[in-house]
Amino acid sequence: MSSQPEFGQQLPEPGVPVIRNVNWGGLRTLYIKEVRRFFKVQLQTIWAPAISQLLLMVVFTTALGSRGAVHLGGTEVPFAAFIAPGLVVMGMLNNAFANSSFSLLVGKIQGTIVDYLMPPLSTAELLAAMVGGAVTRAFMVGGTVWLAMLLYLGTAAVPVQPWAVLWFGLLGSVLLSFLGVLTSIWAEKFDHSAAVTNFVVAPLALLSGTFYSVERLAPAFQVVSHANPFFYIISGFRYGFLGVADSPILIGSLVILALDVVLGFLCYALLRKGWKIKN
Repeated sequence: MSSQPEFGQQLPEPGVPVIRNVNWGGLRTLYIKEVRRFFKVQLQTIWAPAISQLLLMVVFTTALGSRGAVHLGGTEVPFAAFIAPGLVVMGMLNNAFANSSFSLLVGKIQGTIVDYLMPPLSTAELLAAMVGGAVTRAFMVGGTVWLAMLLYLGTAAVPVQPWAVLWFGLLGSVLLSFLGVLTSIWAEKFDHSAAVTNFVVAPLALLSGTFYSVERLAPAFQVVSHANPFFYIISGFRYGFLGVADSPILIGSLVILALDVVLGFLCYALLRKGWKIKN
């Protein structure tokens, strides 16, 4: 059917929205664009992170040999089985942040930000597409790392609670996606984004119990670890593989879900206002 208005049909006034519900076509198009952008360089965005995490696994398990074991929740867990879930979810978190922090920032630097602002997409649709692309990359990296761990560890890398793996993987990926969007809104050059990666994301990820159990820390440092949101993500994700965790799963789930909601509303407000984007 022709999209031209019929004779005598009144056109909408300028500024009056024609698409009054969700623009599913535009949302899907932007999401596909975000996925194709990182998939074109999949050696860098998917396979390289997976190989890096696998190398960490090989180095640590080779250094400790068969003597390594970690006491977790009153249970002695082999060190390889302990760090494998942490390496998987750490790769997911890092890549979710990397993807979403790149989207708007490269547009601001190259002057192509209009490609995000001009299409008939609402603020929520724009945010959903960018976060959806980042979460997709996170799960692709996580799936690749998990398959490599499965080949390396065998049945020790098989989840005992798959729902926890998917749930905490999703919560963590969304959290880092929102953090990446905030970074891309605030940053004016790639150095700013790298600073957030090196001084915020990396320390929080490394000091979250990925390579050790927080039960072995002094009480004061345990309190600090429990203030780290990455700790709850990794603890819940590890629970999905081992059936034991450093912290109550329900509390960790509620904490990360609350942070997701807060960061989501903050991203929405800043995008809607156009802070450091439209001026």
